[in-house]
Amino acid sequence: MNYTVLLYTSLIIATGLLFGKIAKYLRLPNVTGYLIGGLLIGPSIFNLIKEEALPGLEIVSVVALGFIAFTIGNELKLKYFKKVGVKPIVIAFFEATIAVIFVFVGLLLYFLIIGQLNVQNIRFALVLSAIAAATAPAATLMVIRQYRARGPLTETLLSVVAIDDSIAVLLFGIFVAIANALDPTRESVSLFLQIMHPIFEILISVGIGGVIGLILVFGCIWFTGRGNRISLTVASIILTVYLAHLLGGSSILAAMVMGFIFTNFSSQQEKVNELIYFFTPPIYVMFFVLSGVELKLSVLITVGILGVLYVIIRVIGKIVGAYIGAKVTKSDENTKKYLGFALIPQAGVAIGLSLVATTALNPELGAQIRAIVLSATVIYELTGPLITKIVLKKAGEITASL
Repeated sequence: MNYTVLLYTSLIIATGLLFGKIAKYLRLPNVTGYLIGGLLIGPSIFNLIKEEALPGLEIVSVVALGFIAFTIGNELKLKYFKKVGVKPIVIAFFEATIAVIFVFVGLLLYFLIIGQLNVQNIRFALVLSAIAAATAPAATLMVIRQYRARGPLTETLLSVVAIDDSIAVLLFGIFVAIANALDPTRESVSLFLQIMHPIFEILISVGIGGVIGLILVFGCIWFTGRGNRISLTVASIILTVYLAHLLGGSSILAAMVMGFIFTNFSSQQEKVNELIYFFTPPIYVMFFVLSGVELKLSVLITVGILGVLYVIIRVIGKIVGAYIGAKVTKSDENTKKYLGFALIPQAGVAIGLSLVATTALNPELGAQIRAIVLSATVIYELTGPLITKIVLKKAGEITASL
């Protein structure tokens, strides 16, 4: 048995504690400290955690994302949606779609200017721009929890990031299907079936989360002890993540749905969520430090102008899209001004989509898209939490002076 993973686990947690404290002294979000600490001990800098050890630690990130998604689902209360209606859905649609359109048009203009606007590069632009819709909910949630942010902007932000990835998966499926249809060398596959694939993925995820969420609701009635309830909740989250991976769904969406069902249909949700709140900190620390370990500074050198364009135009698209969505839904001024800035982080879902993208393009273009997305992840994950903190503070929704 290889016990090195135990050494790495203790190193990861210790690094998170140390750099979380340093970040606090510097008035930065804890998550920024975790990411920087992970970057320092990872292969990019001091190499205390070797590249070959990362696959063995991947399960930590997968499980942690399940807990994060479950927590976000817990914030989506029906009474809130009864009060605000379809506002978050409309805003999520606009911010995701406009970010995609901005990146797509920007890439086409770039290829036109340099005289390389051909079918291959149009396909490249389609696939890369579709990834722009995705937003990482984990960093956003951690900033909100650390500073105990409360208010209309925070509520809208949590709802939008919960809905965002479903829209991203749908848009990605549609754009990849169009890119495949433009490939003259590809075997003919029904465009309808290609577009339906992400819809099936969403339905599978909702089904898994819904069923296990109901099991958790009834299980917390049957089990009355705190230890039993926390054990059942942990088992339910892990099982949800496993089934989503097994059946081809999204573990993030499935765990969000499970949290949504539980918070809205269980009378025990407040007690259980308090237990989860004290159980999860080591998991979250490990997740973000590991995210930092996996960041590769070397990819920043390889992306060139296309990478810079993607990073800048996606942010502009998110800000403009969120503003338009908030304007259409007649949201408050803070939501109009600041929401888009809090949607910058991008990580797990985008990286996963970049892997899928390699099957839609030739290996060279696929590798280029992956490098661009990984580079953007480095930039977005290091800057996004701090920007989220700043806009929540400007909106007057940070109540803790941490």
